[in-house]
Amino acid sequence: MKNHKCMNCRSQKLERFIDFGHQPSGNFFPKLDEINEEQTFPFAMLVCTECWQVQIEEFPSVKHTFSNHPYITGINQPVVLHFQRLANDIIEKYSIPKNSLVLDIGANDGTLLSKFREKGMNILGIDPNRGTGKLARKQDITIFQSFWNKETAKAMKMLNISPDVITATSVFYHIEDLHSFVQGLDTLMGKDTIFCTQCVYMKEVIENKQFDHFYHEHTMIHAITPLKSLFKKYNLRLLDVDFYSIHGGSFVLYVGREESSFPTSTKIEDIITKEEQIGLNQIETYYNFTKEVEYNKQNLITLLKELKSSGKRVFGLGAPLKGSTLLNYYAIKPDLIECITEINEHKIGRYTPGTHIPIISETDIIEQPDYYLLLSWNFLDFFTEKYHEYLANGGKFIVPHPDVKIIDN
Repeated sequence: MKNHKCMNCRSQKLERFIDFGHQPSGNFFPKLDEINEEQTFPFAMLVCTECWQVQIEEFPSVKHTFSNHPYITGINQPVVLHFQRLANDIIEKYSIPKNSLVLDIGANDGTLLSKFREKGMNILGIDPNRGTGKLARKQDITIFQSFWNKETAKAMKMLNISPDVITATSVFYHIEDLHSFVQGLDTLMGKDTIFCTQCVYMKEVIENKQFDHFYHEHTMIHAITPLKSLFKKYNLRLLDVDFYSIHGGSFVLYVGREESSFPTSTKIEDIITKEEQIGLNQIETYYNFTKEVEYNKQNLITLLKELKSSGKRVFGLGAPLKGSTLLNYYAIKPDLIECITEINEHKIGRYTPGTHIPIISETDIIEQPDYYLLLSWNFLDFFTEKYHEYLANGGKFIVPHPDVKIIDN
């Protein structure tokens, strides 16, 4: 292994705990004539035994990954509803007055900002993606087409932009230079500015075997303990943390300046204690996690082969990035999964990265399969309701983890 450095504490004491081999970028859904052009990249996860930050070993250029990203927030109904709740929660928690400025890092199509605007806030976004930026501007939302870092923050400060709230949902673990990102916050945050970030939670990943939260654009997965020391380096202080079920279990962390008038909640130390209790600061925890993932892998492949041999039809439900990790690591191909259904027009008519399962519109299905492998397992409740009639008529969902299980009516 190369002499990698921890993206958080810069230690070289990194241990590889799971290796997915070579996989293509989960963002590139090839057309039939593009399948032979697919690039693959090394894909393994490391944990730092100094600060216990989890990070990817090697990752493709973030510029390549995010400048034309296919994800669109506004078509993901559970996320839209969650953003409405999150905007309300942030405003109420810190009594944010109307006409305050909210800056959203990684604003995508402006969905979260639109929820703040509905509550009387001034809004501004930053995102490198050309396509989603156009969608935001159609809603009269200003988006700076750029990545967030210390240079971007300096430019905003020169423009006298002074946000009262800075949000970064599903962004703070997509970055190449963690320190530059936080230095940008230090540059732009005023005395009582609140930084609010929502992240996949490493504790949930470990406890529920959610290995498919690892993919190339997730350069790291966070827990609270490593972040406390990171923010402290830049005179920033953890204020509070809340937990939401979205994305299979995520945290929302609130950060202020050291001199902020907002207090630090006792929840912060309570959570750090819990992280120690489940062993997030022990290398054996990560090795055991990998063993459990391997066990699940064999169970799922055995099930799919049994269904195939008994003449049952299995489709995939949703083609998220996490689905690409699972399908490639488990080597699940069209011989086991006929096709995958989607609503995202940027994926329909294309093929899954690496495994080349055809992706079709859910509206084009003539005859429902016997089973759906729920690749978007983090929205199980949503799909159970949406597919109520399918389940009532005898259809079944296969959920890949924490343990492989079949859900019926």
